[in-house]
Amino acid sequence: MNFKRKIATGLAITLLVSSLVGCSSSNKSGDSADASGSATTIDFWAPLGGTNGETAQKMVDQFNSEHEDIKVNMLKQKDYYENATKLQAALTSKDQPDVTLLEITQTGTFASENALVDMSNYFDKTYQERFFPGLLTNSYYENKFVGVPFNRSTPILYINKDMATKAGLDPAGPKTWDELKEYATKMTNKSEEIYGFETPIDIWFYEAMVMQSGGEITNGKKVAFNNESGQAPVKFWQEMMKEGVMKMPPGEDYNAWDVAKQDFVNGKVGMIFTSTADLAGLIQQTEGKFEISTAFLPENQKYATPTGGANLAMLEGGTDEEKEASAEFIKWMTETDRIVEFSSSTGYLPTTEDATNSEKLQILYKEKPQYKVATDQLQYAVALPMLSGYKEATDKLMDEIKKGLTDLNSNPKDIVEKGTSAMQAVIDKTNK
Repeated sequence: MNFKRKIATGLAITLLVSSLVGCSSSNKSGDSADASGSATTIDFWAPLGGTNGETAQKMVDQFNSEHEDIKVNMLKQKDYYENATKLQAALTSKDQPDVTLLEITQTGTFASENALVDMSNYFDKTYQERFFPGLLTNSYYENKFVGVPFNRSTPILYINKDMATKAGLDPAGPKTWDELKEYATKMTNKSEEIYGFETPIDIWFYEAMVMQSGGEITNGKKVAFNNESGQAPVKFWQEMMKEGVMKMPPGEDYNAWDVAKQDFVNGKVGMIFTSTADLAGLIQQTEGKFEISTAFLPENQKYATPTGGANLAMLEGGTDEEKEASAEFIKWMTETDRIVEFSSSTGYLPTTEDATNSEKLQILYKEKPQYKVATDQLQYAVALPMLSGYKEATDKLMDEIKKGLTDLNSNPKDIVEKGTSAMQAVIDKTNK
């Protein structure tokens, strides 16, 4: 199935392509040279905002200043979801960028349509093996190297250290689900509407908790958690919400994340699950209010975490010169000094051991140990499925789970059965 059929038909596709591509199309002319004819121009789509986007833009500017023969146009996108939608539209109209930051679970959708360049033609095994194995698990599709780890992350637990200490708790945080519930209970102040724990009901956190319960997300192209491991997170969340010690933030997708983070900053919740990529921003926003500590996601049967974020990917459709320029840009962006700069400025994971062991990051870890937690947690990283349509499939699953957390008397077994059935239907449809 081609991208045109995947998006829509008729007037809807016309409107989508014209509105989405038109507002973000490149500044490139018909060829790949700039006005002087001396530089190859490439477009780089980056779904990064705030501090993260500013840091990336500074890096791109530096690259351009150091390379007379290549010019990179960085075009910011709102988030991973918008980026993927625009990419599909751009591929249909043959106006795709040369390089993008592609969210790891979206890789299968684009790679299955041969839209991504096999970068093993540009980067040998020695280069590929620089990166942590836990991050490379979502860099390959059918043995093709289609993603270079860049702005990668894991979910971690953020704790209001002052609130935990006041409640008589170890500010290092809970290590198990039972301890998380204990912390949440003691940090809750119902008279002041302060919850001990808050988390977006998001697939990333659900995946983590299924894995922590000894389960797996898929086995090949089959959903594999229609069992106790899949029910365990739902039961746990329901119990905490019934006791009034956990809040489910309102809103869809990243809107719910924003609510949880704002509640945390405002001292209305003691602990949240969110990405390590939020660390720099949250430390800045809570300065002078309270101190943050971070911890691994608590274990149930074991520790386990998915990774997240995006890889640098090259899109098919460019000229040989544009592909060579894109490879040079990616190589430069993933040199050790650049990895250190990006990680220390944002909170995203350093993607290689060399970067982790750098003097700058070692000093940072001593001064701000919150930054080291996500890197240490990588030892428990588990790969996510690389299936076409995975995002759409998990959206169906999460819709059912959110319904189950709105009606706290609903049966977790029934919730997971409905959710996995809906998820499997999408996987079957998009992976024929």
